[in-house]
Amino acid sequence: MKILDQKIFAMFVFFLTPLLETLRPHFELSKTRLETLAVLLFGLANTRTVNLSHLASQFPGDVLHASNYRRLQHFFQHVRLDEEVAARLVMRMLKLLDRPRLLALDRTNWKLGSADVNMLVLAVVTRRFRIPLMWSLLDHAGNSSTSERMALMQRYLRLFEASSIDALLADREFVGTEWMEFLLENNIPFVIRLKEDMLIHLEDGRIRQFRTLLCKHRSGEWAGWLNGMEKTPNNRLYFAARRIKGGEALIVAARIHTPGRALNLYRQRWRIECLFCDAKTRGFNIENTRITDPGKLATLLVVVTLAVVWAYRCATRTMGTRAIRRKSHGRREKSWFRTGLDSLRNWIVHRPEKAIAAWTQTCPQRPIRQQGSA
Repeated sequence: MKILDQKIFAMFVFFLTPLLETLRPHFELSKTRLETLAVLLFGLANTRTVNLSHLASQFPGDVLHASNYRRLQHFFQHVRLDEEVAARLVMRMLKLLDRPRLLALDRTNWKLGSADVNMLVLAVVTRRFRIPLMWSLLDHAGNSSTSERMALMQRYLRLFEASSIDALLADREFVGTEWMEFLLENNIPFVIRLKEDMLIHLEDGRIRQFRTLLCKHRSGEWAGWLNGMEKTPNNRLYFAARRIKGGEALIVAARIHTPGRALNLYRQRWRIECLFCDAKTRGFNIENTRITDPGKLATLLVVVTLAVVWAYRCATRTMGTRAIRRKSHGRREKSWFRTGLDSLRNWIVHRPEKAIAAWTQTCPQRPIRQQGSA
C-alpha cells in the first residue's frame, strides 16, 4: 500500500510542477491556492464531475478527506479567477487569434433545489472547438434582457475588436430593435433567427409578416428593416428564409460581408448546444455542483473552461490533421471534445508526459494581463 501511495504521490508531483509553472504567470494566487487550482484541473479530467466531494479525493497524501473538502470550499469562497485573463488564455492556447471567428450566444439553465441557475454564454465555435469565452450569471429565471446581452458583448469588445468576429449567431430569443441597433452601431456582424410573425418593412415600402411572404414559396430573400428600426441605409438588414423539415420556417436576419452565407452560417449555432452537453452530461457534469453563489460559480466556470481547453489540446495531439471517422448513419464516431477527454483521462494514468505536453505546448509563458488586446 505504501508503494502504491508513493506512486500516486509521484504522479501528482509530476503533474503539479508544470501546471503551477504555466498557471502562475496568469493568476495571482498564493502557492497553496495555485496547487488547489491544479488539483481541480487534474481532478475534473479524472472524475468527470464538479462535485467537490469527489474532487477532494484527488489530493494526495494522508490528509483527511474532510480537510481537503474544506480546502476546496475555502478556495471558492475566497478566490475569484479573472475571466478576461481566462478568455485571452483560451484564445491563445487554441490558436484562435489569427482569423475572424464565429461566436454563438445562448442561454443554459438548470434547477438546484428551489434555486434557478440561469447563465448567458458567449462561445467561440469552430469546426473542431466549442469553447465558452464569456458568461453572465443572471439573477432571474427566463430570457436575458437587452441590457444583459449588450453588457456581455461590451466585455468582449474590450478584449477583442469587432473585426475579430466573422459572425455572431443567436436564436429567436435574442431579437429586439435596441439589440439589433447596438450590434449595427458596434460593427458586429451577425446572423440571428427570427419568428414567423415578425414584421418586415421592405425596401419598396410594403410591410409584411414573414409568414405571409412564405405563403406561396418555400424560400426567399429580402432586404429591409424590422418593425421599429430606424429606416436608414446603415440599419438595412438582409433576410433569408426557407421551410425546413416539418414545415417550420427558418428565418434569419443578417448583417455580414457575404449575405448569401447567412443560412449556412446559422447552421453552426447548434455547436453551442453541443458545448452545453460537453459541460453537462457528456463531460464534466456541471449540474452536479451545489454552488449557487454567482461569484463562486463564475470561478468554477473558469476552471471548467480551462479543463475543456486541456481536452481539446489532447484531441489535437491525438488526431493531428486527421478527421474523426464517420459511422454508417453519417455522424462522427465521437466529438472532438470527447476524443480529447478520453485521451486526457487515459494519459493521466498511463502516459502522464503526453497529458502535460498537451497543456504546456501552447500555454503562454508571459502574463496574459500584461499583453495588449488581441
